[in-house]
Amino acid sequence: MNKRITLKEIAQEFNVSIATVSKALKDSHDIGRATREKIQKYANDKGYQPNIYALGLKNNKTKTIGLILPNILNRYFAKVFSGVEKIANQLGFHVIISISHDSYEKEVEATHFFLKGTVDGFIVSLAEETQKLQKYDHFKDAKKYGVGMVMMDRVTDEVLCDKVIVDDMEAAQKATNFFIENDRKHIALISIISHTSVGKLRIQGYKNALKEHEMLIDENLILRVGKHDDLETLLKIVLGSRKVDAILCLEETAAIETLAILKKQKYQVPKDISMIGFTNGELAQNVTPKITTVSQHGVYMGEQAMQFLIERLEAMDKELTLHPRTKTVKTSIMERESTIKR
Repeated sequence: MNKRITLKEIAQEFNVSIATVSKALKDSHDIGRATREKIQKYANDKGYQPNIYALGLKNNKTKTIGLILPNILNRYFAKVFSGVEKIANQLGFHVIISISHDSYEKEVEATHFFLKGTVDGFIVSLAEETQKLQKYDHFKDAKKYGVGMVMMDRVTDEVLCDKVIVDDMEAAQKATNFFIENDRKHIALISIISHTSVGKLRIQGYKNALKEHEMLIDENLILRVGKHDDLETLLKIVLGSRKVDAILCLEETAAIETLAILKKQKYQVPKDISMIGFTNGELAQNVTPKITTVSQHGVYMGEQAMQFLIERLEAMDKELTLHPRTKTVKTSIMERESTIKR
């Protein structure tokens, strides 16, 4: 693989200054036509490309934004990325994506990389481990380094910045109410994201709905599944010891796995047990039966986060005071075959 050629090397080839080469490549008429054409041809033959990051450092602008997501395999976060990229492309920005894999250390590394002038600003959805440890110091330097930041979906009140969130508590309450209003009284909940802000809010929303209908909150029906737990074993224990006629899954992969376990155990969905899952992805729509889901409008979330970031960067350029803002996006229930409506 050939080494990338530099302006300095082109200048040495023609025994001219770097400024002359730069002007020639920009087709400036300050440089004679013959010289311009020779330099342009040589640069093209050698595959010269301007270093956009070096240009960014010179101009204090990279036209690049960063995006830190916990998991790109989750369809919801894939949709978020799609929304961010859509607005970025419209405005001439590049997007660098980093996946934390829910690791605090990986998130810290990505944040420090972005704060070194690699990007003008970045959007982050917090890693589960970061929220479990409640360590957020790596974000508090963003303002000092003049880098814009927006938190999205998984956020913390400990960092003052723009935020775009889903009304997760209301979403879970709405889903639980849907079960209750359709004669389901023994509702289990499965969470593999219990340490995240969204997981805690969804569990509270579930409990709020039960309280609203004066129903008993049975903690044994709330399955908080850790990384080293086996969902099938935990679910078998619950189904064998308690009556369950509905299950609310707080994450897409948990919903798919739960459906497979229920079918393996010969339960009929939705006749015996109704199901609702979070994230309106293709997986939920391509299983049998199709799963009723809570749509978090991931593309729209990404678009709003990117719009907030652009507005923040513009305010920073003009040295305007723009107080931190929070936008809350409402969810909706997409009814499919895993639930029965009365």
